[in-house]
Amino acid sequence: LSEPPPPPPTIGTKEQTKCRWKKPVAVYLILASQLLLTTSIVAIFTFVHPVKTFVRNNPAVYWASYAIYIITHIVLVCCKGPRRKYPWNLILLLIFTLALSYMTGTISSFYDTKSVFLALGITAVVCIAVTVFCFQTKVDFTKCQGLFCVLGIVVFVTGIIAAIVLSFKYILWLHMLYAAIGAIVFTLFLAYHTQLLIGNRKYSISEEEYVFAALSIYVDIVQIFLFLLQIIGASK
Repeated sequence: LSEPPPPPPTIGTKEQTKCRWKKPVAVYLILASQLLLTTSIVAIFTFVHPVKTFVRNNPAVYWASYAIYIITHIVLVCCKGPRRKYPWNLILLLIFTLALSYMTGTISSFYDTKSVFLALGITAVVCIAVTVFCFQTKVDFTKCQGLFCVLGIVVFVTGIIAAIVLSFKYILWLHMLYAAIGAIVFTLFLAYHTQLLIGNRKYSISEEEYVFAALSIYVDIVQIFLFLLQIIGASK
C-alpha cells in the first residue's frame, strides 16, 4: 500500500505567533515614541526655569494647544480615512502628541518636582502591571463596552460638578475623589484598549487601526499620570 498523501500546507504555530505579535509590536513602538516625547517635554517644563516661567505666564499657548488637541483627536477618532492613510495618519498623530505633551508639561509645571517624578513612577508601574495582567488573564474586558461607556460619562459628569464647585470654594476631599475616580476609570480603560490591541478576545482592533490603538493607549496613560499628579499634589 502506498503512503497517504501529505496534509495540505497550513500556517504553523510560529507563523501564527509572529502574525499575532506583529501588530502589538508596531503599536508599542509608536507608543514608546509618544511617551518619550511627552516625558521629555514634561522634564523640560519642570526643570528648565525660563521655560517653566514662560508656560505659566502664557496660558494662551496652553489653550491653543488644547484646541489643536481637540481637533486632531476628533479627526483621528471619527474619520476613518485620515486615520488609516499613511503618512497623514502619523502626521496627525504627531501633531496630536505635541499638543497633548505641551498641555501635560504646562500642568506639570505648576507642581513640585517630587510630585511629578512620583506620579511618573506610579504611572509606569500601573501601566506595566495592567499590560502584564491583560496578557495573562482570561477576563475579557472587551465584552464590557456598555460599562466603559457609563464609566466615561461618570468621569465627565463628575469633572463638571467638581469644576463648578471648586471654582467657588476649594474642597480637598472633592478634588481627591474626582482624581481618584479618574485614575481608576482610565486604568480600566487602559486594560480595555490593551486587550483590544492584543486580540484573542470577543472584540479586537484590525491591523489597519494601529494609529487608533496607539492613540487610545497613549491618552489613557497620560490621563492616569495627570490624575495621579492631582492626587499627589493635592495631598501635599
